[in-house]
Amino acid sequence: MNIDLQAILIEQGKKARVAARFLATASTTLKNHALMAMADSLEKRSREIIAANAIDLEQGREMGLTSALLERLTLDEQRVKDMAQGIREIAALPDPVGELLGMTRRPNGLEVGRIRTPIGVIGIIYESRPNVTADAAALCLKAGNAIILRGGEEALNSNRIIAQVIAEAAINAGIAEGAIQLVDSEDRQAALFMMKMHEYLDVLIPRGGKGLKQAVMDNASVPVIMTGMGNCHVYVDEYADLKKAVPIVFNAKVQRPSVCNAAETLLVHKEVAADFLPPMIAELQGAGVEIRGCEKSNGIVSGIKQATEADWDEEYLDMVLAVKIVDGVDEAIDHINMHGTGHSEAIVSESYGNVRRFMSAVDAAAVYANASTRFTDGNVFGFGAEMGISTQKLHARGPMGLPELTTTKFIVYGDGHIR
Repeated sequence: MNIDLQAILIEQGKKARVAARFLATASTTLKNHALMAMADSLEKRSREIIAANAIDLEQGREMGLTSALLERLTLDEQRVKDMAQGIREIAALPDPVGELLGMTRRPNGLEVGRIRTPIGVIGIIYESRPNVTADAAALCLKAGNAIILRGGEEALNSNRIIAQVIAEAAINAGIAEGAIQLVDSEDRQAALFMMKMHEYLDVLIPRGGKGLKQAVMDNASVPVIMTGMGNCHVYVDEYADLKKAVPIVFNAKVQRPSVCNAAETLLVHKEVAADFLPPMIAELQGAGVEIRGCEKSNGIVSGIKQATEADWDEEYLDMVLAVKIVDGVDEAIDHINMHGTGHSEAIVSESYGNVRRFMSAVDAAAVYANASTRFTDGNVFGFGAEMGISTQKLHARGPMGLPELTTTKFIVYGDGHIR
């Protein structure tokens, strides 16, 4: 790794540590003032942001990025406004820092309680979506954390200007320098070094595909919250209202196929497959979706590709959908638990029993009945934005809002107590 880059990262880590100590005791009023200034500055400088994004898009086309990845990368005036609005919604949320989580009086008179406190310095490594820069920084600031951001090379120009705009606004509002920092480098070694910055980072949050996830698992000495992998399913049960099922499946796949909560596999009960699949597949194909079906699916709808075993584990993030016919809800559950990534899963059914069975047995961060998987999102769930969608089971699971960006500490009150 470039020695100068390593030195820069260490210096950023030191500045973040100082800023984190400042933020740990910063008032809610100051943090909200900074967040509002950040939102206003994004809107005022939207033309600069969109111009920088245009450079990334042009380079992305030259790099051969898929249309879905280019869509994730794209910023326009509305998306910049949405980023700003997300920050304002975070400012309006209750401050989690200092929240009392309980207090008990022990028989010896000691009063023992717990309160929420900031984690400290959070590192995030992410790909493609430049809005993450603003969302992550705002959430961390409100929760009293400093942040070091490392986006993908495909969004470097966009991330650079967004980070500059919000960091300057925060500093001008009274926040310590170093609270929001971007690793301004295309060198992939920078990400690997971040994974080992345990002296400076309290936690690392990766948002990306299999390659990033594997690199983090292989290299990180910093504690990690894993996010983002989304092999999501929609199961259409034998008791489904097919008029509901068609728009649910279509939305889950087509509305924004490049994101982690988009459906990648459609499971259909054998009793409704003949009635449901022909019109459903026709509508999906009309929107440009490539269908990869199991043998039974191919027997019902001609002209679709034959699915392979690899398709059941694939996160396409594109206009591709795997289709499998199953014998019942239990086979659907088994398939999901074997091939899913613990993200978001849905059942379409009017059977209370089957819905209850699915909701309790499916192992995922979010489980839906008669709704699209596309709703798994921090903003939709009322968090203003999200740090990522955690697919692990410790500390945080699902969309990560402000409480998930805090830890706790015990507070103990005595009156001359000794043991």
